[in-house]
Amino acid sequence: MRQDPFGGAVYAFRGRRGDLAKLLWWDGQSLVLHAKRLERGRFLWPATADGVAVLTPAQLSMLLEGVDWRHPIRSSQPVLAW
Repeated sequence: MRQDPFGGAVYAFRGRRGDLAKLLWWDGQSLVLHAKRLERGRFLWPATADGVAVLTPAQLSMLLEGVDWRHPIRSSQPVLAW
């Protein structure tokens, strides 16, 4: 991946079925593993070039919540504008 594993990068991996995501990062003292499994649905994983995708923190947050980060939909539309 040609990244410095101690430079603060977060490495994300998806399970085979698409309902499991694992994140690895170095917090300055140890390697941290965070795993999340969706009860319903699948993680919408970005297309990768050379096996590497770059996401913003907002995109990663939406990905981990199961939101389609490519086309986020507002949960409630404004009813009245002043």
